[in-house]
Amino acid sequence: MAAFVIDASATLPWCFADEATEATNALLIRLRTGDEAMVPAHWPVEVANALLAAVRRKRIPPVDVHQFLENLEALPIRVDTTTRNPIRAGVFPLAEQYELTVYDAAYLELAIWERLPLATLDNDLRKASSAAGVSLVKMGTA
Repeated sequence: MAAFVIDASATLPWCFADEATEATNALLIRLRTGDEAMVPAHWPVEVANALLAAVRRKRIPPVDVHQFLENLEALPIRVDTTTRNPIRAGVFPLAEQYELTVYDAAYLELAIWERLPLATLDNDLRKASSAAGVSLVKMGTA
């Protein structure tokens, strides 16, 4: 079993067919066949907010959101519930150093803390991860 940190940008394409890629589908298959993902504590809210925005824009119906969330809950995605202070843990300094949002820096900090590769479609987070020495899950982007 392999593990990796996954962010919302790599998760949401599972809900939106027009955003799904071979790489994002491969992540889903990995999770369905024994691998495990970790996410920072804010990930469920970030995903839910993106889904709510999609409903409000009439991109998807609410029933699809509920089904997606049920499917998501069935996957081996472990939410990091440790109570590391964002400033002392390095989230804020990482955000400053790599010009990331604090939310994105939380994914980077978790990958560093757990010594896991990171799966993200976010180019800024990918660049910061590389600069910080964090391995990236191959996603087919630069």
